[in-house]
Amino acid sequence: MAEAYPWQDELWQQMAGRKQHAHAYLLHGPAGIGKRALAERLMAHLLCQRPSAANACGECKSCLLLKAGSHPDNYILEPEEADKAIKVDQVRDLVGFVVQTAQMGGRKVVLIEPVEAMNVNAANALLKSLEEPSGDTVLLLVSHQTSRLLPTIKSRCQQQACPLPSEAMSLAWLATALPDCSPEERVELLTLAAGSPLAALKLQKQGVREQRGLVVEGVKQLLKQQKSPSQLAEEWKSIPQLLLFDWFCDWSSLILRYQLTQDEQGLGLTDMRKVIQYLAQKSGQSKVLAIQDWILAQRQKVMSKANLNPALLLEALLVQWVSLPGQK
Repeated sequence: MAEAYPWQDELWQQMAGRKQHAHAYLLHGPAGIGKRALAERLMAHLLCQRPSAANACGECKSCLLLKAGSHPDNYILEPEEADKAIKVDQVRDLVGFVVQTAQMGGRKVVLIEPVEAMNVNAANALLKSLEEPSGDTVLLLVSHQTSRLLPTIKSRCQQQACPLPSEAMSLAWLATALPDCSPEERVELLTLAAGSPLAALKLQKQGVREQRGLVVEGVKQLLKQQKSPSQLAEEWKSIPQLLLFDWFCDWSSLILRYQLTQDEQGLGLTDMRKVIQYLAQKSGQSKVLAIQDWILAQRQKVMSKANLNPALLLEALLVQWVSLPGQK
């Protein structure tokens, strides 16, 4: 059974307690807050033959089949490969499932995650099933970025925002999940994960603090002209590109913020504060705005899985970064 997270308690009681359900829900919110787990928990509840107010029973035939991954009235649609698109042929197979009669005489439940992974053709192929699913079918769509969805997809679903937990609740959960980390390390991980506790846990498993240390040291060496952009691009090739662009986007925002406010409390994590302050003092605001616009544009391309040369893209970023301090 999917994990129940404490910050979802109120939302779960609201959704599980409904006597009638919408034909399609769009569960949306930041990545790393447990939307997939919530969808799986609701899926089990909707399919269960003896559900309680709190959960699926876990013991009926339906629950046992779902646990075994062989429930005939359950369909999960996701990319065939990690970080790839959901193809139109996959959606056509799903449509074939939706028009069938439920084999166990109850509901059919479909889970799609992430729904923004569908390309335009795949999304259009889903529209009729979203608008008029046959029989008692419930579609659960999970989205981390609703801005990437077609308006026609969003308009056919009951949209449900999923809560980002408070910092205190996130840190309390991380204390249990990461008992070997110090409180300071957990705060740092949560900050790097933009407040999403599950994302913080994932980053820890990926070795993000070691990766961050390598990048911060490299940025300092770049500004001191101890290493070239091409050298650092080679050294950083194993670090996820989206993570790098997230950090540089954050740093450019902090530079601008400091230029406007001179607030030393708003310089971000301690590892880059002196660098941020130095670049804010030595860089022209127009240059910082220009590089931020460029970073955001390239980050969008990385997120959309555009066919890019990672080494050249990273080198281009570092060439612009090292040119920040100088004539304003």
